[in-house]
Amino acid sequence: MRILVTGGAGYIGSHTAKQLSGAGHEPITFDNLSEGHRRAVKWGPLIEADLGDGGLLRDVMREYRVEAVIHFAASAYVGESVREPRKYFRNNVINALHVLEAMQDAGVPHIVFSSTCATYGVPRHLPISEQHPQAPVNPYGESKLFVERALRWYGVAYGLSWMALRYFNAAGGDPEGQIGEDHYPETHLIPLAVQAALGEIPHLDIFGDDYPTPDGTPIRDYIHVYDLARAHVLALEYLAAGGESQALNLGTGHGHSVRQVVETVERVGGRPVPTRQVGRRAGDPEALVADAAHAQQVLGWTPEYPELGSMVETTWRWRAQHVGAGALPAD
Repeated sequence: MRILVTGGAGYIGSHTAKQLSGAGHEPITFDNLSEGHRRAVKWGPLIEADLGDGGLLRDVMREYRVEAVIHFAASAYVGESVREPRKYFRNNVINALHVLEAMQDAGVPHIVFSSTCATYGVPRHLPISEQHPQAPVNPYGESKLFVERALRWYGVAYGLSWMALRYFNAAGGDPEGQIGEDHYPETHLIPLAVQAALGEIPHLDIFGDDYPTPDGTPIRDYIHVYDLARAHVLALEYLAAGGESQALNLGTGHGHSVRQVVETVERVGGRPVPTRQVGRRAGDPEALVADAAHAQQVLGWTPEYPELGSMVETTWRWRAQHVGAGALPAD
């Protein structure tokens, strides 16, 4: 199939494009490169454009005879979403509606949507299943939930075939080392810990040590980006085969604390991670852990890299060989 991958120059999008190509599909990346990298587009053409141009989006779908969409393009910083909600509703909601309208105009029947565990808000119980109430506590989660609801109504009214994948904390890099995680600014814990160990930043901030967890630091479910990308390909193929539209959680079902992540980075890299203890961040839950059993039942998906060490190792290798070494070309 020919697949339009919005945000395909970004972290998860580029890993998914690689796996689409490996599975015999043709990824067509649509990205304005505001967050992604030209160098990450290696497995198909790049359309450098903005989702705000709905007419161009429709024309690209028709010109490339697109058969399905995987929609990643969005703003994704929780703290920023609280400070700048209009940016998040514009980028994440209005632009998603542009994608859905273009799909209807161009006759594209399937979409896999990059959603998030942030739609659940503060967990009422662990692990979190798809039946957990959705009550976002920030504009980022709210914007993603809006799109999930729009997908359902587009399915009812227009027969759109959709899958919303609610994943937990993406981590790691391509096991073959071709692409990896390179955000600016970086906010994810594992690459920040690696940067601190490599001396790229002076220290890693640990936000809060008084949570009701075994070591006082928050616990998160980390899922390897390779496994996330593979789930998107499986979801696409499931829909194309006539599968039922629905939302699925993606995670390992195992949580790791901030201090456990630091210890793993130190073990894998053989270097200390300098840290600084600071206060809690507003709205940070003590723990977020997925119940992903339904994804296994529906897609036959289980993580191939469930261990935290493999996520850290692939992050470290990418950072040391490419980003930290200054070996990446300028975009």
